[in-house]
Amino acid sequence: MVTVDRLLTVDQVAELLGTTVRFPRRLIEERRVEYVKVGRHVRIPERAIVEFIEANTVAPSARRLRSVA
Repeated sequence: MVTVDRLLTVDQVAELLGTTVRFPRRLIEERRVEYVKVGRHVRIPERAIVEFIEANTVAPSARRLRSVA
């Protein structure tokens, strides 16, 4: 059985990421995110956005306490 991922428009991706539509369009142009062509329309699988967010998430580093001497 094939599972179909939800396909998002560029506007929906921009809203999800909290950016302008220019950013997801740039991700597509630079092929930094997977996308699907449906006729003239471009759709981005929701899974691809989740993977993009996970791959670009920076974990905080352990904070060093300064010793007072």
